[in-house]
Amino acid sequence: MSGDLTAGWLDAVVYDDNGLVPAIAQDAATGRILMFAFMNRESLALTRDTGFATYWSRSRNRLWKKGEESGHRQHVRAMRLDCDGDVVLLEIEQDGGIACHTGRESCFFRELQGEGGEADWVVTDPVLKDPKAIYR
Repeated sequence: MSGDLTAGWLDAVVYDDNGLVPAIAQDAATGRILMFAFMNRESLALTRDTGFATYWSRSRNRLWKKGEESGHRQHVRAMRLDCDGDVVLLEIEQDGGIACHTGRESCFFRELQGEGGEADWVVTDPVLKDPKAIYR
């Protein structure tokens, strides 16, 4: 681990009961939202110190350096905190143009379309790379 976990800027963040804060990764060039994850105090410090996004994986119960398996790292260009201090926005450059584990540019690749009872989630973004080729 690196980073000063006593840094004052970390105290301005409002963490939930599990010590986590929601984090949104946004493409710095296009403004498109690429993914959502959680961060803790340590992952915030590591992200700032390394310049690469590090999150807290709730499913693995450990730090998760984005791209550690896929190579699709996120270069952080800016870190922002919302008005209530309880959501972090990372403006990033995405290596390989793929942020989603499904091989798509964005995790938000389904759009609600249709009216009334006919409404349904429709996949709008193509798979850029087969996940089987990304993850071993």
